Amino acid sequence: MTVFWRGVTAVLLVVAAALAGLLVYRQVSPGVRGGDALDTPLALPPLPLVSDRGTATTLAASDGRVRLVFYGFVRCPDVCPATLASLKNSVAALSPQQRARVQVQFITVDPGNDTPAVVRAYLDRFDPAFTGLTGKAATIDEAARVMFVANVAPMPAGDHGAHLDATHPDGTHLDGAHLDGTGQGAGSEQNAQAGMAARLHGDQVSVVDRQGRFVRVYGNGAVVDGTLDRDLPGLIRAYAAP
Repeated sequence: MTVFWRGVTAVLLVVAAALAGLLVYRQVSPGVRGGDALDTPLALPPLPLVSDRGTATTLAASDGRVRLVFYGFVRCPDVCPATLASLKNSVAALSPQQRARVQVQFITVDPGNDTPAVVRAYLDRFDPAFTGLTGKAATIDEAARVMFVANVAPMPAGDHGAHLDATHPDGTHLDGAHLDGTGQGAGSEQNAQAGMAARLHGDQVSVVDRQGRFVRVYGNGAVVDGTLDRDLPGLIRAYAAP
């Protein structure tokens, strides 16, 4: 048990380090009331990744649409499908002209399992227009770090819950850290018996503008409670190509 709690402590320290980057955010975009904007837009680096179609691309690649970027993985049992379902509803509520200017992009944190074909099949369950990225684990780790997304390699399963809440350094409660297993939910008796591993990853949705710059972030709560729905038309006007 002592070893387990040491592991949890280490995980929490990593989450805190990732979430500390949120200190650079503040509300600044006119007409967009939710989420948090970077004081200075962050140009994403051209990290080499692979699309869900098997073609080479980069984290910075942009086609002029505003991107809603979500890190997750196919075997995630709860938060990932719930978030993607919410994003599907958000996009469906837009006009055809608005939908043409927004791209939902899923980046896997489990590239060992999530091949381009696996990612494509998974996204088709939500919306065929959603796109996905995979690649080398080290590259994805760096992409997550740049975008302030917690991404911790699996640790031995133990007696812990499926969702790990965290606290921002300023004392604000955050719901952006998600712990789960590979099918049944982390901490379940089945997972413990099977020796399955838990994976910790941030579940926020990041907004990337038409120039490939990271400009804004929405915590998972703001995605599922309708805040992003309300803001999406404004985000398109502010960050997508005309």
